[in-house]
Amino acid sequence: MFEVLREILVGKLKIPPAEISPGATPDGVDLDSLAIVELSMVLEKELGVAVSEDEIKQAATLGDLAELMARRSTKV
Repeated sequence: MFEVLREILVGKLKIPPAEISPGATPDGVDLDSLAIVELSMVLEKELGVAVSEDEIKQAATLGDLAELMARRSTKV
């Protein structure tokens, strides 16, 4: 699921690929409030995975966020 998250961050949110790793934090890759809202919407629309903006903000790392996505995934 991390690779799916990575593809979204790079392709949709234009985060530089070099910044994205499982240990990176949402703040560390410059996910501002608008990007967090957009990420939440993309996850719901394209993957059917409901992750709130607060859950994205509270994720300690992108790896943790990918694990949350995997637990909630119905399509991937």
